[in-house]
Amino acid sequence: MSKVVLITGASSGIGKSIGVFLSKKGFKVYGTARNPKNYPNHTEFPLLALDVTDQNSIRLCVSELRELEGRIDVLVNNAGMGITGALEETPFDEIDRVMDTNFKGPMRVINAVVPSMRSNNSGLIINITSVAGYMGLPYRGIYSATKSAFEMITEAYRMELKSFGIQMCALAPGDFETNIAAGRFHTKVDEKSPYHPQYGDVLKQMDDHVKRGKDPIAVAYKVEKIINTKNPKVHYVVGSPLQKFSLILKKLLPSKTYERMLMNHYKI
Repeated sequence: MSKVVLITGASSGIGKSIGVFLSKKGFKVYGTARNPKNYPNHTEFPLLALDVTDQNSIRLCVSELRELEGRIDVLVNNAGMGITGALEETPFDEIDRVMDTNFKGPMRVINAVVPSMRSNNSGLIINITSVAGYMGLPYRGIYSATKSAFEMITEAYRMELKSFGIQMCALAPGDFETNIAAGRFHTKVDEKSPYHPQYGDVLKQMDDHVKRGKDPIAVAYKVEKIINTKNPKVHYVVGSPLQKFSLILKKLLPSKTYERMLMNHYKI
C-alpha cells in the first residue's frame, strides 16, 4: 500500500520538487498552499488549503486528508518564509510573523498529525530546516534563529514521540534555485542607515547564491532516501560540498576564527 505523504508549502520550490518526485516514485502525495486556487496549473499532485499560522485551517486540512486516505504516513514540514535586515532595524511585528510561520507553524502541523500517527503506532515527520540554522548569519539573523529553533525542537520531539512509533528528523538544505527571495520580507535598505551600504551588498550576495543554487530535486532525493531508511538520523544536510564543509569547520574552528571566515565570505 502506497504511503500517504503530506507536504506543506508545496506549490513551488523545494516543496513542489519533493511532491513531484515522490509522486513519480509511487507515493500518494498531497501538498498544501494557503490558497490552492492561485495555482490553476498545478496538476502534478493535489493541493489542499492550509495556512500554518491558522490552527483551524490546519485542523480542516488534516481532517480532509484523513477522510480521503484514512491515514497520514509521512509529514514533510516545508512551509516557511525568509526575512532579511539588520537586527537593530528589523520591525518586531515582522519578526513575530516569521517566527510564527517558521517555528510555531510547523509545531501546529506536527501536533495536528501526531494523534493520527499515534493511533497507527507509526509515522515519519521530516522537518525542512536550513544550513542557515547552524550559524548566525549577518543580516539574516532572524531567519537563522527560526531554523535553529526548529532544529532544536526536532531533537526534543524525537524523544517525546519515540514510544508511539513516530520518527522525526531535520533536513537542512543549503542554497537551491527557488523563488524564496521573492517571498522574503526585506527590511528597507535605507541610505541614511548606519548599515548602508553593507546590508544592501550582502542582500545582493544572498540573492545571487540562490540564483546560482542547484536544482532542488537534490532535496527530493534525500527525502525519499530518509523515508526508505528504517531508523532515520536526527539531522541531515543537503547542499554543496562547500556548504557541508562549512558546518564541519564550525565544529572544529575557534568561534572567532569561524566568525572572521563568515565576515570575509560576506565581505563585511
